[in-house]
Amino acid sequence: MAIMGYLGDNGKFQQGKIEFAGRDLLSLSKDEKRQVWGAQMSLVPQNPLSSLNPSIRIGEQLAEILRYVEHLDQAEARSQSLELLSSVGLPDPQRVAESFPHQISGGMQQRVLIAMALSTAPRLLVLDEPTTSLDVTTQATILDLFRDLIIGHGTTALYVTHNLGVVAQICDRVAVLYAGELVEDAPLSELFSQPLHPYTQGLLDSIPKLGQNKNLAPLQSIQGQIPTLGARPSGCVFEPRCPLAIDICHQRPPIFNPTERRFTRCHRWEEISTGKINASDSRQNQGMDLERSEQTPVEDGASPIQRAGQTSFAKAGAPKRQEAGRPPALDIKQVSVYFSLPRSFQDIFSRRPARKVRAVDEVSFSVQNGKTVGLVGESGSGKTSLARAVVGLVEYSSGNIDLLNVPLPSKLSRRSLETLRHLQMVFQNPEDALNPYLTVGTSLRRPIMILAKKTAQEADAEVERLLAAVRLPSEYAMRMPGQLSGGEKQRIAIARAFATHPELLIADEPVSSLDVSVQASILNLLNRLQVEEGSALLFISHDLAVVGYLADEIAVVYLGRLMEFARSADLFEPPYHPYTEALLSAIPRIQPGASSKAIRLEGDIPSPTEVPTGCPFHTRCPRSLGEICTEQVPPWRVEEQTGKMSFCHIPFEELRAVQKKVIPS
Repeated sequence: MAIMGYLGDNGKFQQGKIEFAGRDLLSLSKDEKRQVWGAQMSLVPQNPLSSLNPSIRIGEQLAEILRYVEHLDQAEARSQSLELLSSVGLPDPQRVAESFPHQISGGMQQRVLIAMALSTAPRLLVLDEPTTSLDVTTQATILDLFRDLIIGHGTTALYVTHNLGVVAQICDRVAVLYAGELVEDAPLSELFSQPLHPYTQGLLDSIPKLGQNKNLAPLQSIQGQIPTLGARPSGCVFEPRCPLAIDICHQRPPIFNPTERRFTRCHRWEEISTGKINASDSRQNQGMDLERSEQTPVEDGASPIQRAGQTSFAKAGAPKRQEAGRPPALDIKQVSVYFSLPRSFQDIFSRRPARKVRAVDEVSFSVQNGKTVGLVGESGSGKTSLARAVVGLVEYSSGNIDLLNVPLPSKLSRRSLETLRHLQMVFQNPEDALNPYLTVGTSLRRPIMILAKKTAQEADAEVERLLAAVRLPSEYAMRMPGQLSGGEKQRIAIARAFATHPELLIADEPVSSLDVSVQASILNLLNRLQVEEGSALLFISHDLAVVGYLADEIAVVYLGRLMEFARSADLFEPPYHPYTEALLSAIPRIQPGASSKAIRLEGDIPSPTEVPTGCPFHTRCPRSLGEICTEQVPPWRVEEQTGKMSFCHIPFEELRAVQKKVIPS
């Protein structure tokens, strides 16, 4: 924000310079800065909805920039706007251009901002988490776009992100900041191969690797939380959370220069570089000790279980366990979700029927008790629509959804409080999930009293237990949401979801907006609470590494249809469905320079109002067989050894013969 001149009214430059093209930006007048902003420097901010004008159509917002900076006329600006929207992978650019910001998804909004930033071919791109809300295939396309611009046009980029996989693929050097201080700065390969600051090592340890699973190796999260900028320690800012801290760390470290191109702010960097001490080993031991000391017992009677065949839910004792012959927690059978679009004047005049958005199309799978199913797919694939249909926020058009053999009515108004009690959801944005005018205690107390029918005294005791379960002090019950960090808000949202001891929890992108260290702690928290409660979990994400870590089984969806369903470990082994192969290929590797044969999906995602005939993926499939894929609906194939299911015309044997393992061991 300081580089772009967007600091708030209370922001002040204390010292230093910001030089751009040989000029100190801090010394320029506003008129001089206007010649730089937009034309030579562009910003892609993190939050797209708050950055777009809600009252102006997308196309006009793009055209306005082109008319003002590039001096194009109305027609040229409009034509160039459509080309820009198409270049960032937006399906149906004409429809997007005619839409208002609230009429398109968050991922599409972010791509619009990227198109705006690229429109003037700037010399400097400041990218603030530009791909955080994008699925992996779109992210890969956007990163290719950035890479071509940087290399082909000599554009300089400052890429701000918590995604170290993206850093490894696009950056030349990395600067690591913590609590407002630069703690390490190094060339990319050197920093990843041997970080010299414990915080950098902690970030790398927090990332789930593809193929890593909760049952094999838990994630190492950084204990504690970042200090507020007004209450930083006087010594090393990382000392309160550092597993290697000793007495000297109470003194503020200078910036050390291990080599001419490396900088680190750690007293113990020499011991780290020689291997005498290791932050990963120390953090692992520290985490194990913390888990043992903070384990929260599960009380008897805390977990309700519904018996098969009953039409109401009954209480049971002790943590829930999978019972022989018990029905799955969630059973989705041939569920479709269609949304009718309003008819235009032309439709009415031509007597065309109303068009329908086929958000979910005949999807079937189940979630077993105490297990986790991951739901992955690109933006617009129908993941959230399916989740909202399960919880009753949208009505499903056909099919059946059962919760422990009890049918769930399509309309939320027809569902009983007992049903709502056992079906809870954690949303993507914790900012929107909590009422800003209610204390944490009140937000937790309400579902306990309304759905679980506890007394006020019982609810107060339960609130204290819930806060302890999510590793927050009891005094947080008196805090307002505005007094919490993003990670703390998400912990409260998770605590609220578990407050009624649900049979099924749906988590819709619960960690996509969190940095990697907080993400690791939230994933470990979800896993621990699920084991203690025995709840089934439907986990929705576009991050296959995160899904692979947490899920027991994974469902891959595309354009509303289920493409593949497999156990987590089996999904990462060939043969893959061609769509799964493309998703895996698009994931940025955490190792600098690591690469596999890149598979980039050609063309745009078809509009859900005009789903292709035959296989819905055939228009973009790199392994299409031609006419059979175009005209015939694929069969479901089942691999005998693993039980992997694939919606594809190509037999498993043929796929295995032409595919290599996308993710190397």
